[in-house]
Formats: sequence, structure tokens, C-alpha cells
Amino acid sequence: MRSVVNKATTLLVVTGFLFAGCSTVSSSVSTTPKTTLPPPSTTVPPTTTTTTEQPGWTPVSTVGGAIAVDSQAVTEPDGHVVTVFRFRAARARFALHAGSTDPPVPASTIGSDSGPAIGPDEAPALVAAFNGGFKTSSGSGGFELDSRVIVPLQAGVASLVIDANGSAHVGIWDEGLPTPGEQVVSVRQNLAPLVANGQTSPSIADIGAWGSTLGGGAAVARSSLGEDTAGDLIYAASMDAVPNDLASALISTGGVTGMELDINPEWVQLASASTPGGTLTAGIPGQNRPSDQYQVGWTRDFVTVLANL
Repeated sequence: MRSVVNKATTLLVVTGFLFAGCSTVSSSVSTTPKTTLPPPSTTVPPTTTTTTEQPGWTPVSTVGGAIAVDSQAVTEPDGHVVTVFRFRAARARFALHAGSTDPPVPASTIGSDSGPAIGPDEAPALVAAFNGGFKTSSGSGGFELDSRVIVPLQAGVASLVIDANGSAHVGIWDEGLPTPGEQVVSVRQNLAPLVANGQTSPSIADIGAWGSTLGGGAAVARSSLGEDTAGDLIYAASMDAVPNDLASALISTGGVTGMELDINPEWVQLASASTPGGTLTAGIPGQNRPSDQYQVGWTRDFVTVLANL
């Protein structure tokens, strides 16, 4: 582990169909915006603490009677429906995984709980898992895994930052993240911020700024990740959405910062379990990938959500 201080720096062929992998970004748009320990034990002890269900939110995962994950569907003015999952900061911790092919890192150097399949130490505490961002070859940002920088981190880029204790934050690298003394172990960057200070990106209507889409369409499968003022992470995704749909859904559910993750049908996927280590269920209506994809193993990076008490 190391301490990081301020200023630390689809083409998938499936059954004959060609999907545009979200691995490229419009060359006319800069990806650097001007805007402004050992793994914790996976043992889940009992608890009598409860978390009150909030209006509009449906409990998804509980840990000892407390809500760890909840969800809601947000219908945007254009008719697109975005599914939102909220991971409660007090109940969840996070881990970044490398896929079998991306990022390109030798399997022998990746720990069992950071590789292309959910690890044995994670399984008993697993409550959810979701996709990462664009291919690392896209130039959309850096990638750090278990304190090893695989792709150099870029200042000004939207970032998911995971600390040594498993807590996570979404923000802008070198503009508030990392905080002084923060023990960062993993970072997943992707594009300019989708949401910053509770406001959508000035480039939100520029479809090309948010990746190459299947058939060149604007409304495609898209995913995103944000953070609210309580420190909860919010995953928002749809199999039919434009960038503004994601930003709007994040903001309407409390998000003040946000980043786009992967896009296009083969890559957008989330699975959740009702209790730690329980059977996973696909979370995004119409998603292509099965609920056990991250257990079987996956080609691309992803994030696991683990019970934390």
C-alpha cells in the first residue's frame, strides 16, 4: 500500500454481429477536461443496525438487517428509462478487477481477488458487481490496480478511486482527488466528468465526446458511476440512453459527481445479490450478459461491491 498526496498523478464478434467496443473517443474532443494493507476480512458479522427504506428506493441487498444496496428506475423526459443502484457507504466496500484481456497485464501479477473472475475471498461478502470503463488503449484515462500503475493516470479526468480500506470515491483526479494522506490502491479513469459539482458536463450534447457507439447512434447501452453527498456510490445504466440521460439520473438521485463507464450492449452489465454471497441476479433490464458473468470470468475490467460492517 502507499500513501498518495495532492497532485499525485464493440469490436466483439458475437453470433456474427459486430458490436462497436467502447474503446475509442472522438479525436476532436480532449479526454482531459478543463472543468473544474491486506484485503479486509470478508467475514460478515451479525448486526442489529437497520437502515430505513427511503421513498422511491427499493431495497436490493441487506446485511444483517441493514440496507446495503437499493435501486430505483428513473424515466427521463425523452422516455428513456435509467436503472439506478445505490451502494451505501457505511455498508459497502469496493475492489477493482482486471479482465482477462484488458487492461493488458500478465495474469501472474494479478491477485486472486483482482483478476478476471470474482475471487474466493470476495465471494462470501459479494453483494454486487458492475462493469468498468473503456478499453485502456482508448486513451480515455489511466488505470491503477493494487498500487500498480498499469496506464499512467491523467490530471483532470473523471476517476473512481478505491482506498486501502475498500472505501471509494468518484471525482476529478488532481482536482480534489486524491485527498491529502489518502491511501489509494486502485484508480479507474474514464473521460471528462459527466457530472461535476452537481451540474452536467458542458459537452453533454456532444455524442462523440462520450465514445464510439454501435452503428453511430446516440441512444445506446450506457453506464455511469457517481457519488452523492453522503459518500454513497450511484451506478446508473440503461440499454437505451444518451449521455444526458445518465447525468440527469445521477443528479436526480443525489449525485454531485459522475463519470461515464462503458457503453454499447456487450459491455454494460450489473449483477446483485439479496444477501452477501447470495445468488446473483442481472440488474439492468435487457442487459446482454448473464448474471454470473463476473463469477465465470470476464475479458474486461469490473468492480465488485462487498458487504462492509
